[in-house]
Amino acid sequence: MGRKHIAMFAVGVTAIASAFGASANAPHLGLKGALDQELIGLLPTTGFKLRTGNCTDCAVAKQNLWYFKNKLIAVPANDSVASTFDPGNDWRNEIRRWAATTASSQLAHPSLTWLGSSHILEDASFLDAQHVRTMDGNVLPLQFVPKLPTNRSYVNKATMHFFEGRQLRMRGTVANQNEQKAFVARTIWPTDFNLPVAELKHTPLGGASELAAFIREPIRNAKGLETRLLWERRPGQTRDWQQKPVIGLILNGAQGDDDESLGGHFAVATGRIGDKGEWSAWAVNNFYNLGSINEKGIIAGTVPMDNYLMDLNSGQQYYRPSYMLVAVLNKDRTAVAFQGAVQRVFNHFYRHDFRYQHATANCAGISVDVFKALGWQIPQRGPTSPIKSLAAYTYVAATDASLASGRKIYDYLNEEQTRLLPAVAFDAAGLDLLDLASTKTPMRTLSRYEEQLRSDIEAILLVRIPQVPSSRPMGSAPVFSFDEFRARVPEDRAQWKTIPVEARSFPPSLFGPIVDDAPAPVPLPIVGIGTCGVLGIFALRRRKKKPKAAPGQTVPAPVS
Repeated sequence: MGRKHIAMFAVGVTAIASAFGASANAPHLGLKGALDQELIGLLPTTGFKLRTGNCTDCAVAKQNLWYFKNKLIAVPANDSVASTFDPGNDWRNEIRRWAATTASSQLAHPSLTWLGSSHILEDASFLDAQHVRTMDGNVLPLQFVPKLPTNRSYVNKATMHFFEGRQLRMRGTVANQNEQKAFVARTIWPTDFNLPVAELKHTPLGGASELAAFIREPIRNAKGLETRLLWERRPGQTRDWQQKPVIGLILNGAQGDDDESLGGHFAVATGRIGDKGEWSAWAVNNFYNLGSINEKGIIAGTVPMDNYLMDLNSGQQYYRPSYMLVAVLNKDRTAVAFQGAVQRVFNHFYRHDFRYQHATANCAGISVDVFKALGWQIPQRGPTSPIKSLAAYTYVAATDASLASGRKIYDYLNEEQTRLLPAVAFDAAGLDLLDLASTKTPMRTLSRYEEQLRSDIEAILLVRIPQVPSSRPMGSAPVFSFDEFRARVPEDRAQWKTIPVEARSFPPSLFGPIVDDAPAPVPLPIVGIGTCGVLGIFALRRRKKKPKAAPGQTVPAPVS
């Protein structure tokens, strides 16, 4: 697609002005404001107002707002209850105390939800790469938000072919183009992604290994969802799932152009199934490293599902396939408890009360820890190899001439795999959901939260979501072990495909009291054994003055 097909987005005053209340005089059917008769996860948008991170009239912590300067966000309306937190305390302990008292009560509003767009265009279709047909048959000029300079790929002809002939829901902004209104698209969501509730046939797993096998299947050239009903409480009865609450576990695959992201990504969503099977407005709680500037523009936070998967720059589906396990619930309480808890965690996260760490506190680890604090004890798989970690620490620290690199490999090999690897977290949680929902006697004493899950689950769905074609290489299934990760990358580190990112500097005045600081470069077991050998080899390597990889390169993060 040429430049004429990717017109620049009208940012600044025009976009911000159109963001506030411009939908009342919408000239086309299907065009409305981002907060008009919508949901954000489990909550109606009547309890939100649209602002930017520069707002002075929203009761949101300045640390949270700092990351979203000049970006459109939804914040709690003046009369809405906003999610709070207990600063200065370990967030896991805080969630345990909170869960024991208020977790199942009415859900508070998240401090902010990143929308990015002021308008929604529903039931539209592409006339061509420069025009969109609206619900009432009229034609609007079409533009796309610009490709970020750091993003290596973008929409092309294959993308347009993927969306050709489909009804679409798009988030974007209305801008002026030659004295005519134009729609500047930021996200594109096919409405045929709706869950086919009535048509689903019960297809249970044939065994515990089949869930992982489903993920590992070769990527197909698919345009739609593959949805499988693994379990339902009342087979044969009419499925009245409209507006039922859900908890969604999301696994994003490996990128095709980044060997450091073969572990994939993990997130948890909450929301309600729409009357026609819609799920684009589910709230996804997306943990990413706040200490670096993501090349695709991703910022950790709560975002609508269509933003998470289908944003033209940052949408997961533009650079890898995804998989989702959906627990359809007959009560709100377990979804409300998770969403209320994770909103409190974000309030800690934005203050840097704890830091994102690729081995010990990544997207999977944080999400699993939230469930654990609530009482869902997802069965553990154990660490990769604590014994090997001692030798690996010595070797990598010496080879890299970096104690920090040694610490990374040590942590990877010692970390519980459901906290380290998204695919393992997805597999373990999915199988345990099926066990909890079944009628067989549980293998463990259940917590209150687990008893509630067991009682509330109406159905469990498994969904495969295709990658959207673009100029980016196709992705693949994520790895299920650290050894698999090492086997899939070239032996020569110099041949790895990587995407460098810049560090993000957070103002020192905004830091909260650090509760769990970065780990020491020399772990205690190594201290106990003695570090003389490591330091001796370290010094020997330095004297040889051989070129070495940049810090952290020898032991990359296998999780994006």
